[in-house]
Amino acid sequence: MPQHATSNGPASQPTEAVPATAWQRIVGFDPGLNTTGYGVIDCRGGVVRLVEAGTVRSRGESLETRLATIHAGVREVLETLRPAVMAIEQLFVHARFPRTAILMGHARGVICLAAAQAGLTVHNYPPARVKSLLTGSGQAGKEQMQAAVQRELALTSRPEPADAADALAVALADWHLRIRQGGLALQGGHGTQPRRRPPRGRPAARGDEGGPETIGGDA
Repeated sequence: MPQHATSNGPASQPTEAVPATAWQRIVGFDPGLNTTGYGVIDCRGGVVRLVEAGTVRSRGESLETRLATIHAGVREVLETLRPAVMAIEQLFVHARFPRTAILMGHARGVICLAAAQAGLTVHNYPPARVKSLLTGSGQAGKEQMQAAVQRELALTSRPEPADAADALAVALADWHLRIRQGGLALQGGHGTQPRRRPPRGRPAARGDEGGPETIGGDA
C-alpha cells in the first residue's frame, strides 16, 4: 500500500529524556487527504540516520473510503517499520481556507488513531516551528525544506516527493527538540548500529490506490 520514496500556542514541548546511548526510531507524518507524507529516522544523541520515507496516496474515492485507505497505509508503515514514537504537524488553519483545514483534520485524525492503536506517543509541532528550526525561517518553501532535510541527513540528493521531505522534517524536529538537545552532551561509545533496510517495492497500481510509496536510499 505505501509508496516508498526514500529508504535507507504553541505545541506542548515533550519533556521525557531519552538515554544518549539508546537508538530510537521516530516516524514523522505530514497529513494530507490526497497525499500523506511519512518519514522514518533512527537517532541516538547527536547522531541521526534515514530509514525510509514516502507517501500514502488516496484519490478519487469517497471521503470515508479515502480515510480508510490513509489509515490502512499508516498502519502498514507502523507495523513494518516499528517506530518508538510519532511526530506530526499540528493543524494550521488559514482564515481564507477553512474547508482545507477541516479536510486536513480528517486525515490527521486517522493518523493519530493509528498511533493510538499501535500504542505510540504522539508529539505535535506547528509547521512554522519545524521550518524555523531547520531553515531559520518560519516561512520556508518546499525547496528550502528539501535542502534542509538533505543537509541534516547527509543525503546525496534532495528527498522527493516534497510530502516525504516535509514528514522527515517533522521527525527531525522531534529529534532536535526532544532528544538531541538533551543527549548531545552525553553522547559517547558506539552502541548498536541501526538496522539497514532495503527499499520496499510496491506495484504502481497499488501505490496509486493508496498505500505508502518510497524513495530508495540508505538507512
